[in-house]
Amino acid sequence: MLYKQLFVFDKKTKKPKNAIVRNYTTEDFDELLSVQKEAFPPPFPSELWWNVKQIQNHVAYFPDGALCIEMDGKIVGSMTGLIVDIEDDREEHTWEQITDNGYIRNHNNEGNTLYVVDICVSPSYRSYGLGQVLMQSMYEVVIHMQLDRLLGGGRMPNYHKYAHVYSPQQFVEGVVEGHIYDPVITFLLKSGRTPVHPVKDYLEDEESLNYGLLMEWKNPFKR
Repeated sequence: MLYKQLFVFDKKTKKPKNAIVRNYTTEDFDELLSVQKEAFPPPFPSELWWNVKQIQNHVAYFPDGALCIEMDGKIVGSMTGLIVDIEDDREEHTWEQITDNGYIRNHNNEGNTLYVVDICVSPSYRSYGLGQVLMQSMYEVVIHMQLDRLLGGGRMPNYHKYAHVYSPQQFVEGVVEGHIYDPVITFLLKSGRTPVHPVKDYLEDEESLNYGLLMEWKNPFKR
């Protein structure tokens, strides 16, 4: 199980603050839900927030992949994953299919890939770079469990602005080359992830035109 203390810095004030990354439990449900409510307010559908059964499954099936980050004595972010076995990246899937709609009953301890289910940070704490801290912590889980890589599908929220000009792949290439900005893809690039390929109908997302971009981080200790 993971537990670590570190200092994080506010990007505006440059002041350090103590943070703790640890595994969450079912007892943390109320705080985890509070983070989701802050991060995804209406009109985001409330039925897509974590429910008790999903949290119970995360803790029961893969507690190592259930991470949260604490500051000021409360949970201000979380990240969840499961292990799957993927041999062919060309075999497309949706978020619902690969994560069992967030219930992760398809978690496979014998798999080769840690797949990201969700990452979430309270808006009032996003200036501390907690998303990257959580991502780095999940990379450490990959190394600890000797998995091949971390993989996940990210939104492409700025794609709708360019769809009349670029294909999804061309849009991704533009972000990688630096002449197009996308808040999610750019964040994941900064966090060490590299693109695999866009997936059509990955999730219902009007801004991304329902596309998701598979992005991976390969375990540097495995070839």
